[in-house]
Amino acid sequence: MIASNRPGTRLTRVQLLREIGLSPQWQLRESTVAVGATPAVTASPEAALALRGVAEKAAVAPAQPLVPTADGRAEEIAAMGWAQLRESVASCRACALCQERRQAVLGVGDVTADWLFIGEGPGAEEDARGEPFVGPAGKLLDAMLAAIDLQRGDDVYIANAVKCRPPGNRTPDPAEIATCAPYLKRQIALIQPRLIVLLGRAAAHALLGDLGSLASLRGQSFAYPARAGSARGIPVVVTYHPAYLLRTLPDKAKAWEDLCRARALMRTAKASAAESAPPSGTRPT
Repeated sequence: MIASNRPGTRLTRVQLLREIGLSPQWQLRESTVAVGATPAVTASPEAALALRGVAEKAAVAPAQPLVPTADGRAEEIAAMGWAQLRESVASCRACALCQERRQAVLGVGDVTADWLFIGEGPGAEEDARGEPFVGPAGKLLDAMLAAIDLQRGDDVYIANAVKCRPPGNRTPDPAEIATCAPYLKRQIALIQPRLIVLLGRAAAHALLGDLGSLASLRGQSFAYPARAGSARGIPVVVTYHPAYLLRTLPDKAKAWEDLCRARALMRTAKASAAESAPPSGTRPT
């Protein structure tokens, strides 16, 4: 049983999947999934093709570096800890988005999380409350997380490509994304997640660059550069933003495919980390 966001209630997996618009045929079957293998789900041929080969050692396209600024601001942000980062974001006046915001929204969750979800930018409710993904889109994201046995704040961190609300909840433009890029880059460096899930076109643009439409990026393998000295990059999965899914219900099934793929990649990442860890009781040389 999985806890609901509604006090005093617990939902089954079937009920959770129905909440995000999917029938029970999409539920994960834990007993049939080996570590690092593609999840066994009853899905359409299109879904099967999308999930095929997740655990194979396929070529991974490196993510393009986030766009730096030329005035030393990026270097200054790159040296910040969490307290400095929060203060800097709260007082940032680097672009015009600051003019109409109530407050900047850095992010929320576990700062040592394995899972990092990145959206586009704060909306009206996020701007009022200072937390990303609240309201209907946040409720849907929480249901999506619960469907793969995750919950907000527990091994999950949620951030946005830009930290201030674009007027009218419009999509942030490339210049605004570039201005906020050092903040996002520093968040990733501090968290060091095992996997990054990009929610929407602006989030994909922020991390990967302008590589094409979101539909063309889904199912592709990308890796964000890991900490210096690490041989492996951080796997990146691209999927739809929850606000888009609320408007386009048929694409919820595609988002579920992406979540299944992300979960399989996480299993692979954890298995690889376990294999490379030194034996218990030994000291690294």
